[in-house]
Amino acid sequence: MFLLFFQVIKCKAAVLWGLKQPYSIEEVEVAPPKAYEVRIKILATGICRTDNNATTGAMPAKFPVIGGHEATGIVESIGEGVTTVKPGDKVIPLVVPQCGICSACKSPNSNYCEKIDVTGRGVLSDGTSRFTCKGKPVYHFMNTSTFSEYTVVEESSVVKIDAAAPPEKVCLFGCAFSTGYGAAINTGKVTPGSICAVFGLGGVGLSIIIGCKAAGASRIIGVDINPRKFERAKAVGATECINPKDYTKPISEVLKEMTDNSVGYTFEAIGHHHTMVEALASCHMNYGTSVVVGDPPASSMLTYDPMLVFTGRTWKGCIFGGWKTKNDLPKLVADYMAKKFDLDHLITHVLPFNKIKDGFDMLNKGESIRTVLTF
Repeated sequence: MFLLFFQVIKCKAAVLWGLKQPYSIEEVEVAPPKAYEVRIKILATGICRTDNNATTGAMPAKFPVIGGHEATGIVESIGEGVTTVKPGDKVIPLVVPQCGICSACKSPNSNYCEKIDVTGRGVLSDGTSRFTCKGKPVYHFMNTSTFSEYTVVEESSVVKIDAAAPPEKVCLFGCAFSTGYGAAINTGKVTPGSICAVFGLGGVGLSIIIGCKAAGASRIIGVDINPRKFERAKAVGATECINPKDYTKPISEVLKEMTDNSVGYTFEAIGHHHTMVEALASCHMNYGTSVVVGDPPASSMLTYDPMLVFTGRTWKGCIFGGWKTKNDLPKLVADYMAKKFDLDHLITHVLPFNKIKDGFDMLNKGESIRTVLTF
């Protein structure tokens, strides 16, 4: 039985006060964990496009909110009833929880735990937040809120990992790498010798390429309008890269011509409606599989020709690479520690937390793949 620490902690956090406003570093108060909750000292956190989407409204959030969802930390204290982690454990906060009792957690075919927050609920299970700033409540983001020196999550949203794992590397298992690698391995189920096309060459897209290569794909074609990303894409396994701006015809037609109409798998890692449909059209009309990996824009509808699926294509969605997070993330980290993965090409910048604005500026200018903030 571990002693519980019931003091409020004052620390720095990046608060988003409203739509189309920048993250602002503020002093916040972080309440102690309640029953079945865990307070974590964050060591490193990645800047993901999803965090930026909260600023534009493409990803729902309740304001004011502390962003961030891809991190590594150390358990600082635990609430009553917590049994799976203890103070001092190195952990990853889980944007996709694993409660173990909902229908999704009980099914071997699902990882979409009912505790997931992709609708901008912004509170923990009791309906309240653990953050305050300037006397006002500040809300949680995707169960995690890792743009803070300390955060509080539910026990279902945290998992212990190898104590020796480098935090500035393995924080990517909290989102980018797990999502992309799993999209190829678990969701797409890429087969040896197949041809794959990956739309979007950010951190998730490069991770998809790593997964396609591990699955034995013979050709992996990267698609992006930013040619500065091509070198890294090829370094992790892309056999060739193309820029849609270099062509006057739809990229689906270009890919068909390049491959003799033999693209077996396509992956959309951008989150735009037109690229989702174009990725679907790019895979083989009968046996092709297309996987939506990028966050779809909130409050908008997608229109497409049903003939695209009538002919036999499979169109699939992917949440966090299909991994059951508490079961699978420690194994993925162990594989990384055994040098089965190389994450170096995904991380372009490591900055101190107070440089978070610079990290978002580079993201929006297309100058970074993944920026990791350290505390």
